[in-house]
Amino acid sequence: MIRFLSSRLMGMVIVLFLVTLFTFIIFFVLSADPAVQICGKNCTPERIDQIRENLGLNQPFWTQFWTYVSGLFVGRTFMVAGSEVACAAPCLGYSFQTSQLVGDMILQRLPVTITIALGAAVLWLLSGLIAGVLSAVKEGKFLDRFFAGLTLGAMSIPNYVLALVLQFVLVVALGWLPFPQAVRFSADPVQWFLNFLMPWIVLAIGYSATYTRLTRANVIDTLQENFVRTARAKGLKPSLVWRRHALRPALTPIVTMFGMDVAGLLGGAVITESVFGLNGVGKLTADSIPANDQPVIMAVTLLSAFFVIVGNVVVDVLYTAIDPRVRTAARA
Repeated sequence: MIRFLSSRLMGMVIVLFLVTLFTFIIFFVLSADPAVQICGKNCTPERIDQIRENLGLNQPFWTQFWTYVSGLFVGRTFMVAGSEVACAAPCLGYSFQTSQLVGDMILQRLPVTITIALGAAVLWLLSGLIAGVLSAVKEGKFLDRFFAGLTLGAMSIPNYVLALVLQFVLVVALGWLPFPQAVRFSADPVQWFLNFLMPWIVLAIGYSATYTRLTRANVIDTLQENFVRTARAKGLKPSLVWRRHALRPALTPIVTMFGMDVAGLLGGAVITESVFGLNGVGKLTADSIPANDQPVIMAVTLLSAFFVIVGNVVVDVLYTAIDPRVRTAARA
């Protein structure tokens, strides 16, 4: 197991390094003049020269890259308006559009994104698994057809349309829920739940439909395997056959999808956060793109890649608990 984890962690470090390298090339080398892009509108030649000097864009490529990477571990300083601005590790850069450290901007918004992503993930996982298993149990019957139509409709509705409809119905017409705001759990747990309930539902609807169809297909395929037929022939209880022999093998691809989906959302749910006006990482990205705030865009890209890669490692570890074959291979 130790060798298994060591190899996965080593692979994670290599992939993160390559992602950082390619992202740095895209934003700071392939651009015609990154200083102009970072500076934005109403720039003067003096300000462009200042940004170019502060970011070290007049230095060789590998010197620039080493400065950026080392800043992630030991921090660095930026010259802003003639004074030094210290950036503690991990230093993700400095935004000349907002005159803020990028790391501080992300940390301020990350709790909102984590709350939306994890809350929606719990909702879509539970609903998707339950609906998928019920569809598999009642294959070809009314309940199966009902869930099939429901999932098709859920997958066809865009997030922003569903968000606007729910806002009108639940907030304006019925007044059951408040308009979503970033309320801390420690301040008021009830208001925290009510404020995030609608974003959770909007974000979870599409994923829940996908997980329902995937669970149904996997469970039906697993029930046709020989080891399930053998378990039934031995006279095991149906509940035991479902829980130990049918559901566990069917969970393997679902765990893969769940790890990747949650990891991707931790980089920001752009549409959901933008529609509801929640200041998460996704809305930060949406605001930074039209403003050409490249340090922010690059930092969010690296953050998303980090979550996805960590999600892969977590999924590999979970495989060892779900599938005995993977656990045996990991010990070898």
